[in-house]
Amino acid sequence: MVNLCAVILIPWKAIILFGGLQAVSAPLAAGRMDGNNVSSTDFTFVGLFNTKGTSGLLCAVITVIFFTALVANAVMIFLIQTDLRLHTPMYFLLSHLSFIDMTYISTIVPKMLVDYLLGQRTISFVGCTAQHFLYLTLVGAEFFLLGLMAYDRYVAICNPLRYPVLMSRRVCWMIIAGSWFGGSLDGFLLTPITMSFPFCNSREINHFFCEAPAVLKLACADTALYETVMYVCCVLMLLIPFSVVIASYARILTAVHRMSSVEGRRKAFATCSSHMTVVTLFYGAAMYTYMLPHSYHTPAQDKVLSMFYTILTPLLNPLIYSLRNKDVAGALKRALGRFRASQRVSGHVL
Repeated sequence: MVNLCAVILIPWKAIILFGGLQAVSAPLAAGRMDGNNVSSTDFTFVGLFNTKGTSGLLCAVITVIFFTALVANAVMIFLIQTDLRLHTPMYFLLSHLSFIDMTYISTIVPKMLVDYLLGQRTISFVGCTAQHFLYLTLVGAEFFLLGLMAYDRYVAICNPLRYPVLMSRRVCWMIIAGSWFGGSLDGFLLTPITMSFPFCNSREINHFFCEAPAVLKLACADTALYETVMYVCCVLMLLIPFSVVIASYARILTAVHRMSSVEGRRKAFATCSSHMTVVTLFYGAAMYTYMLPHSYHTPAQDKVLSMFYTILTPLLNPLIYSLRNKDVAGALKRALGRFRASQRVSGHVL
């Protein structure tokens, strides 16, 4: 399986190593420790690939998930931008969701896979800070965007006559701007504080990326007040959007239940249940990580649950929200038809 990972990843190594923001930043010569290649300010990940029997298989699975998520989200963005029938508020928001998913899975997974191939586990202080900031900003923006997208679906089903007014282009841009503002505020507020604590000598992060709870365990100072502040931020960023999602889908399901068409009810329930499954996995795993007391956590559980909202969600979102949709399937067929037609024309010219 290690060879499989190498075959898949090595051609992409030059691209993936943009993680200089995250991990492969230039080493500081003055901070080098004698006899090895690790800076005194570097952190070391325990990582996911620390079990010899399953590390190759896990690497291969995550590699496939990563590239599938990139392709699925890129296809969604392309179709929404090029097909006029998808120029609606819902798909406008979905295109931004796909962009966020592509970006934040790329802040974590490439570094992890390349480190596995190269046999290294370190990340510089600057790289860890950048990864922490990008992750908080992007995942925070997604928390808010998913909540507001649920409101969009509520308006479309429960107030269809007012939908053009309530979800105008201006409102859509306000939703996008609000999501990015909320995520950026979280990143700018929490990252400097997290990384300003003095860290103990071991500097070994029992995780696969620089997530705040795992990094704070290395702090050689009292972090109780800061953890309280972070808890309040998480209540605002998790419970409020998740409550909006629950309330919106409750109203949607109530409206759907009153529909006279049995087939229409069945399709609507199937769509809502798949959406709620993904949203519950995303918010639920994050709530466990950031809102439950430390006594309920183990490093292994933290790593598994973090995989849900950092690795699996960017794959599931385009599959559940978009690619199963008839409008998107139609747009994909039209795009493939245009491509084949252009290929035939090129063949005739040649």
